[in-house]
Amino acid sequence: MKQQKDNWVKILFSFAAPCKGKMALSVFCAILSVAGGFIPFWAVYEILLAFINQNVTLNGILIWCLVGAAGYLLRVACHGISTILAHISAYTILEGIRLKIADRLMKAPLGEVMGRRIGYLKNIIMDKVEDLEPPLAHMIPELTSNLLLPVAIFIWMLVIDWRMGLAVLIAPVLAMIPMFFLMRNYNSQYAAYMEANNHVNSIIIEYVEGIEVVKAFNQSTSSYEKFVNAVQSFKEFTLAWFKSTWKSMNLMMAIMPTTLLGVLPVGLLLVQNGSISPAELAMGIILSLSIVGPLMKATTFINEAKSMEYAVEAANELLNLPVLPDSGKIVSIPHNDIALKHVTFSYDGSEQNEVLHDVNLELPEGSFTALVGPSGGGKSTIARLIARFWDVTGGNITIGGKNIKELSIRQLSELVSFVTQDNFLFNCSLKENIRLGNPNATDEEVYAAAKAACCDEFIVRLDKGYDTPAGDAGKRLSGGEKQRIAIARAILKNAPIVILDEATSSVDPENEKAL
Repeated sequence: MKQQKDNWVKILFSFAAPCKGKMALSVFCAILSVAGGFIPFWAVYEILLAFINQNVTLNGILIWCLVGAAGYLLRVACHGISTILAHISAYTILEGIRLKIADRLMKAPLGEVMGRRIGYLKNIIMDKVEDLEPPLAHMIPELTSNLLLPVAIFIWMLVIDWRMGLAVLIAPVLAMIPMFFLMRNYNSQYAAYMEANNHVNSIIIEYVEGIEVVKAFNQSTSSYEKFVNAVQSFKEFTLAWFKSTWKSMNLMMAIMPTTLLGVLPVGLLLVQNGSISPAELAMGIILSLSIVGPLMKATTFINEAKSMEYAVEAANELLNLPVLPDSGKIVSIPHNDIALKHVTFSYDGSEQNEVLHDVNLELPEGSFTALVGPSGGGKSTIARLIARFWDVTGGNITIGGKNIKELSIRQLSELVSFVTQDNFLFNCSLKENIRLGNPNATDEEVYAAAKAACCDEFIVRLDKGYDTPAGDAGKRLSGGEKQRIAIARAILKNAPIVILDEATSSVDPENEKAL
């Protein structure tokens, strides 16, 4: 994790690699925008020079006004193109990151995914990844231009007179002093802020997810008090941190815009001794004032940069989840006998925390086998190991005499149907939910599977029947009815190996007997 923190900028640019052409063009347009922004200053300088030298003509003024307007239009047009390209790239990259995370979650061992809270995963995939939009769409092009503009102004001031160039630095350098005190413990404070933020988020999710239990057991007072305390604590922490930075922040923001206080007296002295002309003094004043906006905007990226660091590391953590090895091979399976040979397993890979030890089991093809034992005895773990949701710590599992690790994950998934007691309906019609078992199945085959799983009787009673969206039906279906839809999927899949992990725990006795 330390290496990831040290290289978060490199990781961010690796995320941007698919759109590096558009991002480079966006930065180039941002630089052109900066260049266009200098043209009006140049035009003003030439007009001032004409008045001072008393060679003013109407055509001359009009020409320089047109030059200044053209420069302004160039600035606006290039800034618009840069922003459009940056946003297109940003949202393309965010889409790619989310798809990559989803793909990684599918390839990772189930334990790696189940070991993380749903709220935590949602926070990363939706919120944290969304935090990458500002750097990709704004920081890369805009920060580039906002840093280039002060540098270009400084060089221009040096060209006018080196003392004018140093004078324009007085205010920014003085502003760095309170910024130094502001940033001394910034990293530790921001880390504490993120920890507090994660804590209050987990309390909120716990309160919302458990509100049914809270109401059922009349614990609303204590639970709500815990919720309020967490929110109050987060507010107090945040305000305390902000209050500790207000003085330094306000002092920095007060000093930064005062570039004129250094440039004006120095410039007047230089005009007095003949080192620069009045026109050059006027240009120096204009340039010193124009440096303020970009510098102030650049400072706002400091807090965003820290937020981006955490977002990059969170996204990168999921993108680097371990992958369940996939042989990618289609292996000939002579039969579907299952055998567990000296199987040991622990969730963290250590011997001290083994939940299964030296398990030997044979499940002949065509037979029914029931694993019976107390809760926590490892029944579900054995079932999931056969489906290779995890890899065994020791020993091996074979199907048809072939180690399941030799089979491609796709081939193994086609051999095994898995139905659990916690069933999930996707946000599509009930028909399509059942058809997930076999995407190529006809409607008639779906109906037949539903009848076999005792689903037909309650589905036809719904207003839209099999076309009822699962989201609407979910409000009207019992846990047992949802389980029967999951069983219908397994029946439609028609795999040679069916694993039922308490799949009828919520089904009434009559339907359980029929199933």
